[in-house]
Amino acid sequence: MTDLATLPVPVWRDELEHEYAALAERLEPLVPCLEIPLHLPWIDAINKLKKQRGAVIMAHSYQSPEIFHGVADITGDSLGLAQAAANCDSDLIVLCGVHFMAESAKILAPEKTVLIPDLEAGCSLASSITAADVRALRAQHPGVPVVSYANTSAAVKAESDAICTSANAVQMVESIGTDKVIFLPDEFLGRHVASQTKVELVLWHGRCEVHEKFTGQQARHAREQFGAKLVAHPECSPEVLAEVDFVGSTTAMGKWLEREKPARVALITECSMADNLRSQFPATQFIKPCNLCPHMQRITLQNIYACLRDMKHVIEIPADVSLRARAALERMLAVGRRESV
Repeated sequence: MTDLATLPVPVWRDELEHEYAALAERLEPLVPCLEIPLHLPWIDAINKLKKQRGAVIMAHSYQSPEIFHGVADITGDSLGLAQAAANCDSDLIVLCGVHFMAESAKILAPEKTVLIPDLEAGCSLASSITAADVRALRAQHPGVPVVSYANTSAAVKAESDAICTSANAVQMVESIGTDKVIFLPDEFLGRHVASQTKVELVLWHGRCEVHEKFTGQQARHAREQFGAKLVAHPECSPEVLAEVDFVGSTTAMGKWLEREKPARVALITECSMADNLRSQFPATQFIKPCNLCPHMQRITLQNIYACLRDMKHVIEIPADVSLRARAALERMLAVGRRESV
């Protein structure tokens, strides 16, 4: 394994200031200006190396701006990135996100090489439940189907009947066609879904360590102190969701901003989400609160470079697990296709 401390540091060249002038201008309001000259040599080195490798770099919306804007070819939510991996021309994907996202990309693009810059980039939701837990729940509730959130491991997806995202969770639960569904693993997302459907949900105790930290008091403060509109991810607690103007997925948040054009908004979610949207909506003032995901922050320009240089860390999924997980994902995609007709 490459020691990042021994990586040769890309050398600053005066030409970079001209070559990346547009990027530097975009990054200036998003990151401390003193950091930009430190980022540009790494960005340049990564862009040259990915071209040599014929790689495509994909970045989740929670990635920091120098990655999201500087080196990513494709950006989006976890499902969008997995679908893009299946549809893009490259046979080499670098997934800048957390481990379950890289697994999802590999499941939908099994013939391609999928790399993740840091194997320790995990997720509290994905680690909150195992395949054995799902089998135990099925034994406790015979015949009750399982709908699992995308924020789960490939092994858990393989034990599920269908997968959902935060955007289509209600739709997927109701598409199963039963009066009762085991919904995994996010307790708060599950409560939000339960409030919008007559289907009885059996919930798990998983929580996102980023979103569970927010409080209703923080939300009220943002509204009262700054006159901000409030937008929250459904992984937040019911206490928070009761205070906000809009509840939605990362993609839905961007669409809401485009539609409503608020003067001030507090995105009650991961901080980098607001950073990356700020350049898209310069007329909107983004107010905290927000929290950083420690797992997303493990992805850096330096380990993206090392990942491409050394062709590590390769995502491998046992064939039987991948096949069953793909079937659960495909069930969700099939529902989406039927709804769009």
